[in-house]
Amino acid sequence: MIINLTDQASDRIKEMMKEESENVRLRFGVKGGGCSGLSYSIGFDYEVNEELDLKEEINGIPVTVNSQDVAIIEGTTIDYKENMMGGGFTIDNPKAVYSCGCGSSFRTKDVVGTPGDC
Repeated sequence: MIINLTDQASDRIKEMMKEESENVRLRFGVKGGGCSGLSYSIGFDYEVNEELDLKEEINGIPVTVNSQDVAIIEGTTIDYKENMMGGGFTIDNPKAVYSCGCGSSFRTKDVVGTPGDC
Protein backbone atom coordinates (compact mmCIF):
# COMPACT_ATOMS: atom_id res chain seq x y z
CA MET A 1 0.00 0.00 0.00
CA ILE A 2 1.19 3.48 -0.82
CA ILE A 3 -0.69 5.13 2.06
CA ASN A 4 -2.48 3.92 5.16
CA LEU A 5 -5.93 4.93 6.35
CA THR A 6 -6.82 4.39 9.99
CA ASP A 7 -10.22 2.93 10.81
CA GLN A 8 -11.40 6.37 11.98
CA ALA A 9 -10.28 8.02 8.72
CA SER A 10 -11.82 5.24 6.63
CA ASP A 11 -15.16 5.54 8.45
CA ARG A 12 -15.25 9.33 7.99
CA ILE A 13 -14.26 9.13 4.32
CA LYS A 14 -16.94 6.51 3.65
CA GLU A 15 -19.53 8.79 5.29
CA MET A 16 -18.42 11.68 3.10
CA MET A 17 -18.46 9.52 -0.03
CA LYS A 18 -22.15 8.83 0.49
CA GLU A 19 -22.78 12.49 -0.40
CA GLU A 20 -20.90 12.11 -3.72
CA SER A 21 -21.90 10.53 -7.01
CA GLU A 22 -21.04 6.95 -7.89
CA ASN A 23 -17.53 6.12 -9.05
CA VAL A 24 -15.95 8.71 -6.76
CA ARG A 25 -12.39 8.06 -5.60
CA LEU A 26 -10.27 9.52 -2.84
CA ARG A 27 -7.33 11.37 -4.39
CA PHE A 28 -4.27 12.03 -2.24
CA GLY A 29 -1.07 13.74 -3.26
CA VAL A 30 1.13 16.77 -2.94
CA LYS A 31 1.45 20.13 -4.63
CA GLY A 32 4.04 22.86 -4.43
CA GLY A 33 3.43 25.72 -2.05
CA GLY A 34 3.17 26.70 1.56
CA CYS A 35 6.03 28.14 3.57
CA SER A 36 7.89 24.80 3.64
CA GLY A 37 7.51 24.07 -0.08
CA LEU A 38 5.01 21.22 -0.31
CA SER A 39 1.36 20.91 0.71
CA TYR A 40 -0.92 17.89 0.84
CA SER A 41 -3.81 17.60 -1.56
CA ILE A 42 -6.74 15.44 -0.49
CA GLY A 43 -10.21 15.28 -1.93
CA PHE A 44 -12.63 13.38 -4.10
CA ASP A 45 -12.11 12.84 -7.81
CA TYR A 46 -13.95 11.09 -10.63
CA GLU A 47 -11.12 11.22 -13.15
CA VAL A 48 -8.24 8.76 -13.43
CA ASN A 49 -5.30 9.29 -15.74
CA GLU A 50 -4.44 5.74 -16.74
CA GLU A 51 -0.88 6.75 -17.67
CA LEU A 52 0.01 8.68 -14.50
CA ASP A 53 -2.29 7.55 -11.69
CA LEU A 54 -1.94 4.55 -9.43
CA LYS A 55 -5.15 3.03 -8.16
CA GLU A 56 -5.64 0.87 -5.11
CA GLU A 57 -8.36 0.01 -2.67
CA ILE A 58 -7.67 0.71 0.98
CA ASN A 59 -10.19 -0.39 3.62
CA GLY A 60 -12.87 -0.57 0.94
CA ILE A 61 -12.11 2.93 -0.38
CA PRO A 62 -10.94 3.43 -3.97
CA VAL A 63 -7.81 5.60 -3.79
CA THR A 64 -5.92 7.38 -6.57
CA VAL A 65 -2.37 8.72 -6.27
CA ASN A 66 -0.34 10.40 -9.00
CA SER A 67 2.69 8.18 -9.59
CA GLN A 68 4.98 11.22 -9.38
CA ASP A 69 3.92 11.76 -5.73
CA VAL A 70 4.65 8.22 -4.54
CA ALA A 71 8.27 8.89 -3.56
CA ILE A 72 7.11 11.79 -1.36
CA ILE A 73 4.07 10.21 0.33
CA GLU A 74 4.75 6.47 0.46
CA GLY A 75 4.13 5.19 3.99
CA THR A 76 1.95 8.16 4.98
CA THR A 77 -0.87 7.50 7.46
CA ILE A 78 -4.09 9.50 7.32
CA ASP A 79 -6.14 9.59 10.52
CA TYR A 80 -9.32 11.37 11.61
CA LYS A 81 -9.65 12.78 15.10
CA GLU A 82 -12.51 14.46 16.87
CA ASN A 83 -12.34 16.69 19.91
CA MET A 84 -14.46 19.31 21.63
CA MET A 85 -13.67 21.80 18.85
CA GLY A 86 -14.73 19.48 16.03
CA GLY A 87 -12.85 17.02 13.89
CA GLY A 88 -10.30 16.85 11.16
CA PHE A 89 -7.88 14.70 9.25
CA THR A 90 -4.27 14.41 10.35
CA ILE A 91 -1.42 13.31 8.12
CA ASP A 92 1.69 11.55 9.39
CA ASN A 93 4.31 11.33 6.66
CA PRO A 94 7.52 9.56 7.76
CA LYS A 95 9.35 11.20 4.84
CA ALA A 96 8.59 14.75 6.02
CA VAL A 97 11.72 16.10 7.68
CA TYR A 98 10.35 19.60 8.29
CA SER A 99 6.88 21.06 8.77
CA CYS A 100 6.03 24.72 9.11
CA GLY A 101 4.56 26.21 12.26
CA CYS A 102 1.04 26.25 10.85
CA GLY A 103 1.35 22.54 10.05
CA SER A 104 -0.05 22.78 6.55
CA SER A 105 3.17 22.45 4.59
CA PHE A 106 6.28 20.29 4.72
CA ARG A 107 9.40 19.20 2.88
CA THR A 108 11.28 15.95 2.60
CA LYS A 109 14.99 15.22 2.64
CA ASP A 110 15.06 15.04 -1.16
CA VAL A 111 12.20 17.34 -2.22
CA VAL A 112 11.96 20.97 -1.12
CA GLY A 113 9.11 22.01 -3.43
CA THR A 114 8.28 25.63 -4.14
CA PRO A 115 8.04 27.62 -0.89
CA GLY A 116 5.48 30.41 -0.83
CA ASP A 117 3.04 32.00 1.57
CA CYS A 118 1.38 29.85 4.21
